[in-house]
Amino acid sequence: MSSNLHQAGVKLLKQLGRHADVVMDAYLAGSISDASHDGAVIEKLKKSGILWRPEPDQELRLKRSVRALLEEALSDERNRQIDANVGSALASIKTLADHYKEARFNVDYSAAEAYLADLSEHVFSFTDSLRYSIRVLWGRINNEFGYVGSINAKIRENELAQSQVTELLNGLEMFQFSELGEIAGDIRELRRLLVTSLQETLSHCTQELSIVQGRLLELLGRFRQIQGRTRLLKGWLLHTDLHPDYEPANHVAHNKVPTLFNCAEGILAPASVDVSNPHHELELMAIVAQIKAISRDLVLTPSRVQDATFEVSVSEDFDIPDNPLKLAVDEYFCAVIDSGSRQSALSYLTEKQLDWDAESWLYQVICGYEGLPVEHKEYFELAPLGEPHPVYSGNFVIHDVELWLA
Repeated sequence: MSSNLHQAGVKLLKQLGRHADVVMDAYLAGSISDASHDGAVIEKLKKSGILWRPEPDQELRLKRSVRALLEEALSDERNRQIDANVGSALASIKTLADHYKEARFNVDYSAAEAYLADLSEHVFSFTDSLRYSIRVLWGRINNEFGYVGSINAKIRENELAQSQVTELLNGLEMFQFSELGEIAGDIRELRRLLVTSLQETLSHCTQELSIVQGRLLELLGRFRQIQGRTRLLKGWLLHTDLHPDYEPANHVAHNKVPTLFNCAEGILAPASVDVSNPHHELELMAIVAQIKAISRDLVLTPSRVQDATFEVSVSEDFDIPDNPLKLAVDEYFCAVIDSGSRQSALSYLTEKQLDWDAESWLYQVICGYEGLPVEHKEYFELAPLGEPHPVYSGNFVIHDVELWLA
């Protein structure tokens, strides 16, 4: 059996070498006629399965296997055929693995060796086909789909490539290596083929396909940008064809420049404080020192009276009147207790039409809450209302406070 296959293969390769001009003419032109070459040569190539006729009234074409061999050997950029049928390859691999295990269990070593050879060929063919598909995709990206002429055709080819990448990634997700590991069992040859080699190859190919997908999306965005500019230019050309007497207005002579021509970006970026820049540390420290500086040069030091006499006597009782602002804050606390609902300090100030300054009122409310005894403070909750400082991070600007019963 092996000798017959060897002889048939040698005969086929000799025919390919002997009639290489006919094969290449059919490859480059896509098809050849019976009258373009010697009839005996055409008949031999037909019998060998190199040439075939799709329909009785059509010209001769190369078989797909021969064309694929030439495309791979010549790295032909015109080749856009990608085999994304991963499910069929996975099913064949599982079937051959079961055949090998059965033959091994039945102690049929010759059949087991043949099945193992077929399984190795299927695995290596699948991984080589996957790598070949990725090389074809990279060829399209690096060439920017140069085998088509228009932008619309490039966009269609890009979308086709993206669908093929998606189909390949979805197909690779079908490989469950836990299942393949169970199929391989403790057989070293199967684990090397189905787990170690296959998993390493698929992991690398999956990562590369993800990169290819990102590059395709980036390229599609550039194509669509070019397409938009082309449509704009074509629209302008159509407008000038329909209005040949059109002349642009002299916008320089206008008193008010249209917004369309006044869209220049600012030369200087908005200024902001960079407290993390070490080169500005000395200037910032100097500014802070000036802010916190307290000058006592103009404060008069009272002169000490010499030999002053004083008399110790019983102190008289006196009353300190309550601060009206504190009393108003106490009434605010009582109003919150009576209503039982959350109430804003500034809204209460406005509602009661009190004469206190808003800032002083808020300070007194906060001080009143903090000055409560611990057992009374547990009955209230005070929450500040404000927003972070837009420039100096870490600072919270309070605009109002709310008080409610805990």
